[in-house]
Amino acid sequence: MTAVTAEQVRASLTNCMDPEVPLNIVEMGLIYGIDISPSNDVSIKMTMTTQGCPLHQTLVQDVTRYTKKVPGVNNVKVDIVWEPAWTIDKMSETAKAKLKNFSAKGSPAPIDYERAMPQGVGKLVQQEDGGMVLANEHDQGFMVNQAIVDFWRSCNGQRKITELVDVFAQKIGLQRAQVEKEVLQLLSQLREGGLIIIPTQEAPNVQFKK
Repeated sequence: MTAVTAEQVRASLTNCMDPEVPLNIVEMGLIYGIDISPSNDVSIKMTMTTQGCPLHQTLVQDVTRYTKKVPGVNNVKVDIVWEPAWTIDKMSETAKAKLKNFSAKGSPAPIDYERAMPQGVGKLVQQEDGGMVLANEHDQGFMVNQAIVDFWRSCNGQRKITELVDVFAQKIGLQRAQVEKEVLQLLSQLREGGLIIIPTQEAPNVQFKK
C-alpha cells in the first residue's frame, strides 16, 4: 500500500475554496494540521474565518471530498477548531497579495438594500473533477461550492435582498438572523468578482446564463 502524504492532501485542498473569500482554504491559512495513519486514514484540523459562517457543513463536505481525491486515502475526519483564532496573518503572502489586488480594484457604489434586486451574471463551469467555477465576462474564474452556486442562481433580478436572505436561510436550515451578515458579505464578493449586478444601479454588461 502506497503511503499518502500530507503534501498530497494539502495540494488537493488548494482546489477547495473558502466560502466567504475567493481564495482557497490552504492559502487562507485555514488548515491547521493534517495527520495520516499507517492505514491512510486522514485527520484534518482546520478553522474558519468566522464562527457564524452558515456554510460550515458545506465546507467540511468539500474538504472531505477533495481529500478523498488523493489516491489511497481511506477514511477522512475533519475537525473544526477555534483555537488559535484565525487572523489575516495566517494567510500566505500570495493570498495577501491577491486580497490587496481585489481591494485595489475599488469598491462599487453602496448597495441600496431596500430596493436592489441582484441579478446573477457570468457562467457556471463544471470541471472534470467535479469542482465548480463561476466565470465573469473577463473569463476570470472563482472556485465555488454548491451553496454559493445555488445563491448565485437565486439572484434572478426579481428578488429583493431581504427575500434572498429568506431563501438562503431556508436552503441551509438556519434562522434568518443567523445568515443576514453572511448573505451581505456574499453579495459584496460576488459583485466585486463581476458575478452579479444590481440592475437599478448598474448597466448589465454580461449575458446571464442559467
